[in-house]
Amino acid sequence: MQDSTLKRFGISMEGGLLRKFDDLVQKKGYENRSEAVRDLVREAIIQQSWEDGEQIIAGSILLFYDHHQRNLLEEMTRIQHSVHDVILATTHFHLNHDSCLELIVVKGKAKEIQELSHKLTSLKGVSYGKFTVAPVEQV
Repeated sequence: MQDSTLKRFGISMEGGLLRKFDDLVQKKGYENRSEAVRDLVREAIIQQSWEDGEQIIAGSILLFYDHHQRNLLEEMTRIQHSVHDVILATTHFHLNHDSCLELIVVKGKAKEIQELSHKLTSLKGVSYGKFTVAPVEQV
């Protein structure tokens, strides 16, 4: 059960770092430092949850690639079919004559999703890959 009451605590920080943090708070549009700190803590907890390979997560794998790369599409399809149970949806976009963007929405055990992401982003012809994740349960 989650305790939803707010608790106060102090943070000590050197001046230069605090100024940079305040700039970040302003640029991101937070109303105050506390909101920014809460987001940073949530992100750290999510990142740590990946280490528990059994944690159920949901997220997306974003891939930019050259669709002319020999055997790339066949290999991407083979990899995705091998773990079809963790793929909820895929969306494919043609960016220009050579480049495509694919968005793969996933849900499953953190370890399985990380392995899928690594396999896809390391394929020859994939110029950029990004894995974003959130725990299924609230942090």
